[in-house]
Amino acid sequence: MIDIETFWLFLGTSVLLALAPGPDILFVITQGVTRGAKAAASLAFGLSSGVIVHTTLATLGVSIIFKTSQVAFVVLKVLGALYLFYLAYQAFVHRNELVRIDTKEKVKILSRKALFVRGFFMNVLNPKVVLFFLALFPQFVKEQNSLVWAQMIQLGVIFMLSALGVFIVVGICADKASKTLMQNPKFAKCANILTSCIFIAIGVKLALLQR
Repeated sequence: MIDIETFWLFLGTSVLLALAPGPDILFVITQGVTRGAKAAASLAFGLSSGVIVHTTLATLGVSIIFKTSQVAFVVLKVLGALYLFYLAYQAFVHRNELVRIDTKEKVKILSRKALFVRGFFMNVLNPKVVLFFLALFPQFVKEQNSLVWAQMIQLGVIFMLSALGVFIVVGICADKASKTLMQNPKFAKCANILTSCIFIAIGVKLALLQR
């Protein structure tokens, strides 16, 4: 079991990492601006749920394969990049659709389930997150403790909940700041195009990622 000092130190580290500029928080902000706080929250739950997979793999030692095998690393990052390019294509195709429902007008939007799934796969298919877990978690695990696996699970839960909290707050703030802007169809179109560009940029960065 982790001690109270380790808990607060890891919690602070997790919050700062969640707030650091990166694809996850950038995507949450984009969804908060274009689709609102509820959509951003659905995405946040998806992104955070991906932590369960990474924590499980790290605990079982499976993640070490992606650290030592170049083939496994390349396969995972290619899949992640292709998925991001697909999301960029979808955002561009639907660039003319309004994505906020602040009026009674019915518009086509992504369901909360679709946003959850999108966030989940964005997180799981990111090899950088796999390596991040392998590098970060051992720093907070006390090997003299016999229940190393229990410490790993606790750290995973702390990281997941802290990231979820940060993403939801950021999504709400983005929603509040954009309500007036998103009533303008031109701004909505630009926001969708910007989203597409963000996906492409993140996909390219992921494709070029080195271990």
